[in-house]
Amino acid sequence: MKTKRQRILIVDDEPELRGLLTTYLSKEGYDVTAVEDGTALDRFLSEQVVDLVILDLMLPGEDGLSIGRRLRQQKNLPIIILSARGEELDRIVGLEMGADDYLTKPFNPRELLARIRSVLRRCDVVDGGDSTPKDNKLTFGAFRLDVQTHRLTRNDQDIPLTTGEFTLLRIFLTHPNRVLSRDTLLEMSKGYDRSPMDRSIDVCVGRLRRKIEANPAEPVYLRTVWGAGYLFAKGV
Repeated sequence: MKTKRQRILIVDDEPELRGLLTTYLSKEGYDVTAVEDGTALDRFLSEQVVDLVILDLMLPGEDGLSIGRRLRQQKNLPIIILSARGEELDRIVGLEMGADDYLTKPFNPRELLARIRSVLRRCDVVDGGDSTPKDNKLTFGAFRLDVQTHRLTRNDQDIPLTTGEFTLLRIFLTHPNRVLSRDTLLEMSKGYDRSPMDRSIDVCVGRLRRKIEANPAEPVYLRTVWGAGYLFAKGV
C-alpha cells in the first residue's frame, strides 16, 4: 500500500528559493507547493489541507508574523519560520507567536529537512518519553491532556496548544516531579543539535504557564529550578 505523501506549503517572495526548496523537498518525498504571499496562502488553504507551513517573515503586504498569528487562531498548523533577520529578539517574537521552529537565512536545505522531520514527528510522538496511560489521557489538577487528539481541556473547556506546547507538556507530564535541564528538554523535544543560546524551551515554557497557571508569575505546576532547569509538580 502506497504511503500518502505529507504536504508542505512554502510562503516566500524569493522565486529562486521557492524553486530550490520545492525541488529539494519533493525529492525527499514531500508534496510541496510554494506561494509568494499571504493572499496566495489564503487562496491555497481555502481549497487544500497541508501538514506544515514554511513561512518567511519579510513578505510583501501582510508580514509573516501577522500571517502566523492568523494561522494559529484559525488552524492548528505546524509552522517553521524562515527569516533573514537572525537577531535573538526576532527569534523570540517568532516563537512567542506560536511557531514550532525558526531558521535564519541563509541556511543549508539539509538543516531545514531535519527540522521539518522533527516538527512533523512531534505531531505524533515524543521520543524518549515514559509510557502513557492506556487510555491516552494525562491529568493534572482540573486539566486533561488527550495524547491521541493533542487536546488540552480544563473542566471540559478546550485550551488550544501549538505542536511545540503539546510536545513539551507531554514530556513534563510523563516525567513528573523531576528536574529536567534545558539541554534534556531540547534533546527530547527537538531531536537534533541546537545552539547553546537557544531560547525556544524558555519561550515555550512561558506560553504554557500562561495557559495552565492561575498566576504565571508564581507557577504552581511548571516551576523553575534556578541553575538546573524546570520541574513539573504533579499532584499539587
